[in-house]
Amino acid sequence: MPSARGTVTNSTNVPRDFITVVSGVPRSGTSMMLQMLAAGGLPILTDGIRGADEDNPRGYLEWEGVKSLKRDAAWVATAVGKGVKVIYHWLYDLPYGFHYRVIFMRRNLDEVLASQAAMLRQRGVTDQAPDDETMKRLFQDELLEIDEWLAHQTSFSLINIEYSAVLASPLEHAEEVNAFLGRTLDSHAMAAMVAPVLYRRRHN
Repeated sequence: MPSARGTVTNSTNVPRDFITVVSGVPRSGTSMMLQMLAAGGLPILTDGIRGADEDNPRGYLEWEGVKSLKRDAAWVATAVGKGVKVIYHWLYDLPYGFHYRVIFMRRNLDEVLASQAAMLRQRGVTDQAPDDETMKRLFQDELLEIDEWLAHQTSFSLINIEYSAVLASPLEHAEEVNAFLGRTLDSHAMAAMVAPVLYRRRHN
């Protein structure tokens, strides 16, 4: 697991007794939301292991320890007052004893699959089994399950944010997220991080 030292970006002195979790399926706008939060003044737990690339030129802002939550969740205590990306299927592994405010990014699943396919092609991966229809059904089923689970978790607060809506009205949704987190961030700085030009897999 990566060290917790030197991993926080945009640190502020605003006290927060909860962990801000940005979640969703891969390629749903989670990195964009983390970038917005960082610009707005929220410290982000990130290790820099996965750097920016053509698929995500502003960076992924990931924390490798999320992948091993079942084995080692000690790092979660260091995330209090900060933001961290946790892809949806790892939400189940977050330990009790903390309060989580989850920003769940929603995106048209056809766009998600098109974006994932383009990323795999960029990396030279040609075997993309299972097929898109199978993957779409899998995502739909798993998202229904996580929604039901979250609805019964007293330590989780949830806001759903639509990726395309953020791109259409950045400030409106920056203010919505800021309100959810206690109105301690700079909504205008958050909105300024939104780049509609990066919306490359639009589903009409």
